[in-house]
Amino acid sequence: MRIIRNTPEQLIVANKPWLIGVMLVLFILIFIGVGVLVATGEEGDIWFGILFGGLGGGIGIAAFCVFVRRVQIIFDRPKGKITIRRQSVFGYNSEDHPLTQLSHVEIEQTTTRQNGHNSTLYRPTLVLEAAASNPNGETRIPIVAAYTNGKGPNRIAKAVNSWLPAKDRA
Repeated sequence: MRIIRNTPEQLIVANKPWLIGVMLVLFILIFIGVGVLVATGEEGDIWFGILFGGLGGGIGIAAFCVFVRRVQIIFDRPKGKITIRRQSVFGYNSEDHPLTQLSHVEIEQTTTRQNGHNSTLYRPTLVLEAAASNPNGETRIPIVAAYTNGKGPNRIAKAVNSWLPAKDRA
């Protein structure tokens, strides 16, 4: 995730997974290309080539649909709202929340054990205070679906949390 704009009036954070998208497109092209070469080669087996290209390309396309999702969150002080925009292969969705309900951003974590080593992954999450629509308590909205071990979640949480107190000064 990156901070696109950070002014007293507006904070915009976005996640555009270009690297994984490009890698998956290359994966798809390689499998389909090798499948075509095998199917059309002199001693190639046409059915093996079709199966190889179709299965490998299909897995790549499915992974692209699942993992490549653009997320943009706009914290807009003049409009008094938070806009969360998500876009994937399947479509576009936008949701708004009152900025006054945003308590803070916290870091969720998950720990996995693999080969005798613990690995902790993190993701930033919006914490909205109770409202009339949800009187039972606070609402947590993950900014991104995936956890990561990088510094991005801490950087985003710190940026949003330091931007929030400025709303009383404006």
